[in-house]
Amino acid sequence: MATIGETRIVRLSFWAKMAIGISAFIVFGFAQFGLRGMVDYVHAPIVMHLHAVVMLAWLTLLTTQALLAGRGGLGLHRRLGWASAVMVPLIVVLASMTCLAAIHARIFPQFFTAPYFLALVHVDGAFFAATVATAIAQRQRSDWHKRLMIGSTVLLMDPALGRVLPMPLILPWGEWLSLAIQLGVVGLVMRHDRSELGRIHPATVAIFLIVTLSHVIVELLAITPAWIAFTTRITGA
Repeated sequence: MATIGETRIVRLSFWAKMAIGISAFIVFGFAQFGLRGMVDYVHAPIVMHLHAVVMLAWLTLLTTQALLAGRGGLGLHRRLGWASAVMVPLIVVLASMTCLAAIHARIFPQFFTAPYFLALVHVDGAFFAATVATAIAQRQRSDWHKRLMIGSTVLLMDPALGRVLPMPLILPWGEWLSLAIQLGVVGLVMRHDRSELGRIHPATVAIFLIVTLSHVIVELLAITPAWIAFTTRITGA
């Protein structure tokens, strides 16, 4: 019979805590939006439900992977990791289809313009996919891999923040407040880097720049005449 002194307490790693915390926030952001009656999920197109299921599966995979890596289950971690090779393209395609369906049905957040919403979904989707692809390519370098995976999840916070923050009251500054919050999360990684490495890791710097650039591109596209015309042409909005 094991004594209390022999009992091993397994603590969550920093990366597992980050994955769980960010994922929980994203789920909360969308859940409270629906519970407040902001979206009629009963009559929403089926693609929206498929997108939600796949995103929940992705966040579940992310947290599972972080837990496995932090507790020595690297063999299973690596095998499960290849699921992302299938899931990421599916996430991007379903996000695009959901965005177009929402604009056509006029069920996207009405404090966003159609060009802004189209840019938000597709820019964030492109950066997310590129970041995850880079993380997979860097899977042999765990220091880069785990930071890039957390960074890709920080990008997913943007649409959740759009549903949590009082956007109608803070426009046109809502985009930048969302950016500030996301960079605050990246700041937690920077603080961890300094504590663990004595410096900020280059991958963390890259994530800081990627998150910032995504917001700048979305803002610029949303007010670009060519993008506005493109949005009107493909959606009729």
